[in-house]
Amino acid sequence: MSDTPQRLTFPVLLGSVRRDRQGIRAARLVVRALEAHGHEAVLVDPLELALPLLDRMYKEYKPGEAPPKLEALAALYRRADGFVIVSGEYNHSIPPALSNLLDHFLEEYFWRPSAIVCYSAGAYGGVRAAVQLRAMLAEIGMSSIPSLMPIPKIASTLDEQGMPSADWVSRSLERFLAELFWYARALKQARAEGPMPY
Repeated sequence: MSDTPQRLTFPVLLGSVRRDRQGIRAARLVVRALEAHGHEAVLVDPLELALPLLDRMYKEYKPGEAPPKLEALAALYRRADGFVIVSGEYNHSIPPALSNLLDHFLEEYFWRPSAIVCYSAGAYGGVRAAVQLRAMLAEIGMSSIPSLMPIPKIASTLDEQGMPSADWVSRSLERFLAELFWYARALKQARAEGPMPY
């Protein structure tokens, strides 16, 4: 089904590089749901990117001298209408791989909404990490929408392909994405009207 004639682009940033990571299940769920609404969803996987620990941000390279991986991400982020962040909870905080992935860019995020999908092995669905992530996302210019999409007990809630085992997942995800689409369209229009006055 098509949600709207206006096709939007959403990078889906996955936050884990662990060998037995469960977050890939949530990322696949989100990518499939975005595409079902007729939007472009691009999985950004730090395990595949293998970015080094932050030394230089993308903007600190001279034009044409950034590593190809960063150049490709910058091009994707510039055409993005919003971001979906998929984060586990490590020690009540966000995964280090996610922080490293986010820290490589700044201006490319500006005036685009983000939406947090959080998960955990236990009953709380990673919400404690999401609280900290909200502050970080606002600071780098892509404030998160009010709703969260927490996924508790992820190993039994989603299978390896991200297919849910409970009806509540699809219902909650639809409401969550509807909110993201509203913010993405509103900010897309605002960006088209010109930069924010300072």
